[in-house]
Amino acid sequence: MLRLYNFLLYFSSVFAIFDMIRQKYLLIDYYSIFLYNVKIKKDVKKMSKTFKNLSNVKKIHMIGIGGVSMSGIAVVLKKAGFEVTGSDRSYGDMTDMLEKNGIHVFIGSNADLVRDADIVVYTSAISQHDSEYVKAKALGIPTMERAKFLGMLLKNYEIPICIAGTHGKTTTTSMTSLIFIDAGYDPNVQVGGKHKKLDNLNYRIGNSEYFILEACEYVDSFLNFPHHTATILNIDEDHLDYFSGIEEIKESFKKFILNIKKNGYLIMNKDDINSMDVLEHVKDELKEKNVTVYTFSLSDPTANIYAKNMSCNIKGFYSFDVTDNATGKTYSYYLTVPGIHNVYDALAAITTAHAHGIEFEKMKKTLNEFCGAKRRFELKDNLGNNILVYDDYSHHPTEVKATLAAAKQKHPNKIIAIFQPHTFSRTKELLDDFASAFYDADVVIIPDIYPAREIDDGSISSCDLIDKLKANKVNAIYIKDFNEIVKYVKSIMEPNDIVLTLGAGDVTKISEMF
Repeated sequence: MLRLYNFLLYFSSVFAIFDMIRQKYLLIDYYSIFLYNVKIKKDVKKMSKTFKNLSNVKKIHMIGIGGVSMSGIAVVLKKAGFEVTGSDRSYGDMTDMLEKNGIHVFIGSNADLVRDADIVVYTSAISQHDSEYVKAKALGIPTMERAKFLGMLLKNYEIPICIAGTHGKTTTTSMTSLIFIDAGYDPNVQVGGKHKKLDNLNYRIGNSEYFILEACEYVDSFLNFPHHTATILNIDEDHLDYFSGIEEIKESFKKFILNIKKNGYLIMNKDDINSMDVLEHVKDELKEKNVTVYTFSLSDPTANIYAKNMSCNIKGFYSFDVTDNATGKTYSYYLTVPGIHNVYDALAAITTAHAHGIEFEKMKKTLNEFCGAKRRFELKDNLGNNILVYDDYSHHPTEVKATLAAAKQKHPNKIIAIFQPHTFSRTKELLDDFASAFYDADVVIIPDIYPAREIDDGSISSCDLIDKLKANKVNAIYIKDFNEIVKYVKSIMEPNDIVLTLGAGDVTKISEMF
């Protein structure tokens, strides 16, 4: 034993002397390389996931790999040991992130890229005439749309938690994920926006059976996702290029709810009429599957979780209390993101976490420190004289109204809103709702409609919205060019103003042009 002790003492001394020499004379840093490789191996071990339904797959090619969801999936696959390649229409933050993770992204379309792929995954945004998609079909290579493929991956996790609803998904998914992380649950995460605490990424690879993800109803995507827990924030009329109206949307949510696993959880907003109507129609089936239903509310004491003693400070930040019905103990929460809609999102996150056994006390610090996801009332700049520039993803009338109300609570001199309508179909179908969404703005500037996946048929334009706004006595102006918008804003802004860019398109660029 003494010999062993002396040997270890001698070895550690030699190692320490070598380290001093290395630092002094800048020798080749084999020691650091060794430590780095050890760390990488540990990380890979932690991040690896065996996907049993991909056991015969080695190479995966992804068309539209730069998308918010696709990019996260790509990294998960790469870390799991698959060879991943992809293509996209243009460079961006996500393609840069992919390259840093060792995934080469081809800009454009190149049919040769799919030749040796075992499976091709594509986003629903691509054309069926895309050369890579056509080539894969011609070669008989299996192809799978993004949502279906993600659903297949989710089958490898015991506890997928899907956050759904027309509004608030990204914020609630972010809040819920951070609560689970801070509570030590080590979840896997996929969210529709970047967050600082996720290293400015839109995904997280954990080492547990929990997978928390944002689940969108558009084209019934969320019906592909098997889930143990469904959290539904609200149900509103949107995506009318696909759905015929609110009744069809509610039918889609009913199907989503009935996909919950046996003995799973359903979290619902008790203040939302459409959500409660859907719940009423599925409660018998849920009972048969032994699904536990939790509800949350701003003020209804019959809900499982509801806010009490709610107040708002001069910054537009809310505080509220929540009582644990099991113990009768009350817990106080203070948010640092503005707006009543964020209280709803926080209550949804609290209820989801509570259903999974996380203590109320452990959630307080996480929610207090939550600073918002990227492009969710994100502070972009201070132009001096307390003229603040914010950027927000709001692209639906309900969201626009809520965001402007939150901005108004911050007591600015005036709000200058720059709103870019997103898709022709949404603008056309919800035109009257948009026309009544801007009363809290002092000036509304509107550029052209962002087409996204659609083609302009000439039936709707930004000028139609301008006319509607003016008829409602809203100070609205059409300016096409982004540079001209910045120039105009600079000419009218005054101390203590808020400049707010709104929309799901490229209007965010304006927030960085001042």
